[in-house]
Amino acid sequence: MLFLMRGKFKVGIRRNRRAGESTAETAIMEYMRFLLALGLLSMMLAQTPPKAIDWQTSTDLPQVNLSGLSPFQKRAALKALRTQACLCGCGFQIAECRVKDPACADSRKLAEIVVGAVKEGRDPKQALAESDLVKRRLASAKPLEDPIPIPIAGAPAKGPAEARITLVEFSDFECPYCSKAALKVEAILQAYPKDARLVYKHYPLPDHPHAKMAAEAALAAQAQDKFWPMHDKLFVNGRHLSAETIAGIAKDVGLDMAKFQADVQSANVKQMLRKDIADGDKVDIQGTPTIFINGKRYNGSLEMPLVKPILDAELKGKK
Repeated sequence: MLFLMRGKFKVGIRRNRRAGESTAETAIMEYMRFLLALGLLSMMLAQTPPKAIDWQTSTDLPQVNLSGLSPFQKRAALKALRTQACLCGCGFQIAECRVKDPACADSRKLAEIVVGAVKEGRDPKQALAESDLVKRRLASAKPLEDPIPIPIAGAPAKGPAEARITLVEFSDFECPYCSKAALKVEAILQAYPKDARLVYKHYPLPDHPHAKMAAEAALAAQAQDKFWPMHDKLFVNGRHLSAETIAGIAKDVGLDMAKFQADVQSANVKQMLRKDIADGDKVDIQGTPTIFINGKRYNGSLEMPLVKPILDAELKGKK
């Protein structure tokens, strides 16, 4: 394509010389056309959407290093990754979680265990069962752990202040599991309108590129008493977050945009976010969402049939 255009460029010069026209002006015009065509081609290539990864067939999973494995070992490792469950509560297999949530620390560590076991000629399923990670999770598998103090002053809350059940949720607006959990937590608040309240704590994960930006936007919305509308719309758009999307959401919920833009960049908002992250680190948040019920870490499903007995027991204990 470049060769043909250059050829056309030269022919144009020769023709214009015979016509007595300005060769310099013609040359510039031809060159500009060439650059425009090249730019349009680059834009078309850049807009080609990336091909989705099929975790059931792909041999290249995010942050899973299979180098050094023989073809036989690679097949064995991939089989284990596709059949063994992740521990993060997603309900996925390890390979599926690596594709759908690359930020998940559990599936990344489990994948390392599987690959290491295959390299050593060990049964990956047995290696997982004997790993410190799995043992630790099984040891702490009781639904509610011992209560620990969690600072909640200044954090956005929803529900009656005198509620006997306080749910503290450490969450990330770009986390797909947090989006699902938000709906389930809302169902809990609806089921216990007088007895449950929610306190939201920000914990944007570093592997989610727009999570920190979204958290700062939510804090800025909180300054205008619009945290919860912002919260809901951020989760609805969690897979499509960008500076433009977040600004559009801020307009949709009726924020004063001048104040919003100033607050997002303010030292106060950034300090509030750092405090939430530090609070999460102190209570050993390993992933999102993490829920505490009256200060006790909850290690179970948020589906109502499973969480209701836990909440009812807490209510009985508060009488």
